[in-house]
Amino acid sequence: MLLPSKIKASMMKPSSAPSVRAVLFDYGMVLSGPPLPSAWQQMRDITGLDELTLQREYWAYRHDYDRNTLNGLTFWQRVAKGAHISLTVPQIVELQAADIDLWGEVNEPMLGWVQRLQRARMRTGILSNIGDAMASGLKARHAWIAEFDHCTWSWELNLAKPEPEIYHAAASGLATQPEQILFLDDRIENIRAAHAVGMQAIQYLGHDSFEQEMHRAGLAHLLQLGKD
Repeated sequence: MLLPSKIKASMMKPSSAPSVRAVLFDYGMVLSGPPLPSAWQQMRDITGLDELTLQREYWAYRHDYDRNTLNGLTFWQRVAKGAHISLTVPQIVELQAADIDLWGEVNEPMLGWVQRLQRARMRTGILSNIGDAMASGLKARHAWIAEFDHCTWSWELNLAKPEPEIYHAAASGLATQPEQILFLDDRIENIRAAHAVGMQAIQYLGHDSFEQEMHRAGLAHLLQLGKD
């Protein structure tokens, strides 16, 4: 998972958009809230690194972790090597737990909408760039993840957004044609990749702006599904 771009993406025009049969969600910064500052602090306490060095090394190897080139152990070993420190296995276990805390806060307005969609029997899925230890930890923490019809985790496929193959895998898992899937992600490059494979897509930069985009796209009716 990566920090969001602040560039806004456009949506397919309402007149050209097919009906939506499934909604596909990114996890980080869409289903989750922003990274938790106290978790960054915990990582600094464990590693002894300053903020700049920790952030630099963490993000330098994150894509390789998400794509399963590195796993939950070797990712932190690579971070340590890049920062010129050593970490014990118990320290790495603590760092994995802090990493789950970092992304563990739930975006409650979005989760509420997800659950309304599910009550209305709309198909729902997750498409997330995520490493093995992170995926396991979040699934253990959040029982609601099991309620999605299909979850596409990057590490399981040795693929990562914005590679087109991972979008096709998500569509196949949802048994839905790409043009009938609405995809939500915080990063502009992932939105563009979704458009390229035929999906409808909206960049998520906050819940109020998301709802405004849904209205502009002619998809406001989806926001009402599952309401009593």
